[in-house]
This record gives sequence, structure tokens and C-alpha cells, in this order.
Amino acid sequence: MTIPAWLKPIVQVAEDKTEWPPTLAPPEDGSARASAVLMLFGETDGVPDVLLTERSWGLSSHAGQVAFPGGTIDPDDDGPIGAALREGVEETGLDPSGVQILNTLPTLWISVTNYAVTPVLAWWKQPSPVRAVDPGEVASVHRVPLDDLLDPANRMQVRHPSGSVGPAFRVGDLLVWGFTAGVLSRLFEVAEMERPWDRTRVTSLPQDAFRSPRRA
Repeated sequence: MTIPAWLKPIVQVAEDKTEWPPTLAPPEDGSARASAVLMLFGETDGVPDVLLTERSWGLSSHAGQVAFPGGTIDPDDDGPIGAALREGVEETGLDPSGVQILNTLPTLWISVTNYAVTPVLAWWKQPSPVRAVDPGEVASVHRVPLDDLLDPANRMQVRHPSGSVGPAFRVGDLLVWGFTAGVLSRLFEVAEMERPWDRTRVTSLPQDAFRSPRRA
């Protein structure tokens, strides 16, 4: 398996399942809805990046949020890996033949929506053009440079109206928060990639983070 040196610490984290808090494990009764997301890392002109989507503002849940491509695992899928690749194709139009699956992270529970999400780690060995295939589902598709995500000036914590506080990234017009930000933040921390940032910088989520559908 040939992967760039910068990606190896991330792969190592995926192999060590103990680095993920057991409090994030889904209910043992199997009531959570099984789903998967594609954590696709690549390079653009030698610059490391990760594939993220901005969900449509017309969706009934998680409208407008920045997220990894992903969704519910269908009966016909070959488990989390099959679901993650299928969703990646359906949402961004990527060519799956250029994607090298590396590992899966522990399944994590999103209690608010009761999803049991398995992140699928992959290397984009042969990148292909991507776009928002279905505007009703995905508003935009982005290859976000890791340097932008790791820049301390772009890091903060956000306070949800419920009172909970979690990590976030501001990259251009994109605000990455919630599940996606939590996974990226933990990944960077354990892989020892993060740079010191001001964890006391806490801001409330903007009101339009909960507005659906989006108005022009």
C-alpha cells in the first residue's frame, strides 16, 4: 500500500480503536440506524486535502451542514465500505476506481438523530472531477486543504442552542461543526497533527445553521 507520509499518522489512528471514547458507541440494542461516511483524503497539486460536501438547505435534517459524503447503509450495500463509496458517487460523482480504502474507524453514535455512523478512511490515489450531482441533496462539493483546517486562526468551539459545546472549523464560507468537526478534530489530535489553538474561543452557532430551506 503506497500512501503519502502525511497520511500515515491518520491511518495509524484508524488502526488503534482505543483512541475513540466509548461514550460515543451506539446503543447495544441495535436500535440506531446504521450508516457510513467516506473520509476521503487526497492531494491537489501536492497539497493534502479532504473531500467535504455542503448539504442542501432544503433537507429535513442537517440542512446546510458541511459533512463527509455518506448516508444510511442499504441492504444491497457491502457493509459500511460499500455504502460510503456508493454515497460518494451519488453525492459527488467521484470515480470509485480511483479510491483506495484504508480502514474503518469505530462506529460512532449521533444521539440526536440516532444514527450509528461508521467512518470509512480512504486515499484518493487517482482523483476525479467532483460536483454536486443532486442539488436537492448536496448544495456544493469541496476539496478542503488540511492546512486550512489545521490553521489555528480557523479553529474555534461553537455552542449549540442546547448548551453543548464542540469543535468547529471556519474555512472561507464553510463552517464545519457537529459530527464532522468532531471526527476531524479527534483525528488531528490523536495523529499529533494539530497546532496549538485557542480552545477558549467559543462562539454561538449562527442562526442560519438551523434554517431550512435556505432563502436567497
